[in-house]
Amino acid sequence: MVKARPADRSTISEEPQTAGSQRQEAVANDIITSVSRPDSPISVASTSSTLSTPKKKKNRRAKGQQTPPSRVDTPLAATSTTQDDDEMTSLPLLICSLGNPGAAYANTLHSAGHNVVAALATLLQTSQFTKDRSYGNGSLTRSYSPETPWTLWQSPTYMNESGKGVSSAYRTWIRENPQGRLVVVHDELEKPLGSVTVRDKEGLSARGHNGLKSCLASLGGVKFVRVGVGIGRPVSRAPDDVARYVLKKMTPVERQKVEGSAEDVINKLLAVRG
Repeated sequence: MVKARPADRSTISEEPQTAGSQRQEAVANDIITSVSRPDSPISVASTSSTLSTPKKKKNRRAKGQQTPPSRVDTPLAATSTTQDDDEMTSLPLLICSLGNPGAAYANTLHSAGHNVVAALATLLQTSQFTKDRSYGNGSLTRSYSPETPWTLWQSPTYMNESGKGVSSAYRTWIRENPQGRLVVVHDELEKPLGSVTVRDKEGLSARGHNGLKSCLASLGGVKFVRVGVGIGRPVSRAPDDVARYVLKKMTPVERQKVEGSAEDVINKLLAVRG
């Protein structure tokens, strides 16, 4: 397990709001309104072994029989269960976060995926995020640890247009990492705040999430891992109330819970296989 360090930096900055009311209304219209169904997250199985030392049998010898030369007993070798090489090292992963760009939407519940990926970068001790044109103009950083050979990427587009950037980044990345997997981190209504759900099955729907809809449309059948980070849900189910809820800025407590899920995300992604 990767030990968490205090989140000492974040790539998400808040600036004076510049988005116009028309843009905010357009984003609000893209908010997800469907109710998620529970799924079982991927769990990491643990192994253990128990060693037992056989009892020595006494040999009776006839009187006068020569005792054979003594020998040094070979100590029992430790046979603790060790993981195979492919289990000790994680697959290369391209971990993409979905959200809305700009200061107006930074640190909102709907952009929780960006906060989580920024927190991952802190835990993995990567360099700062930088824009990369070959990766769909998204913000990029890398972990070079053998345990976590992961590339972290933040979408530069609005939620309902996420697929184009994710697809561009993936096409570039997969050429250098043909055995790797794509991971998409997104906010998830109906789930408790800060909870983590990992889905790695084919044929899953977008569950009404416009960012996932865009990814499914743009990736052309590419199988990817979905990491949903819970953002709760308002009491009212009215679309306007849901839109206001997901577009509001997170409180310090909410942000701490969302970004605090990063360690759980790491542990679950270490279990992802090809």
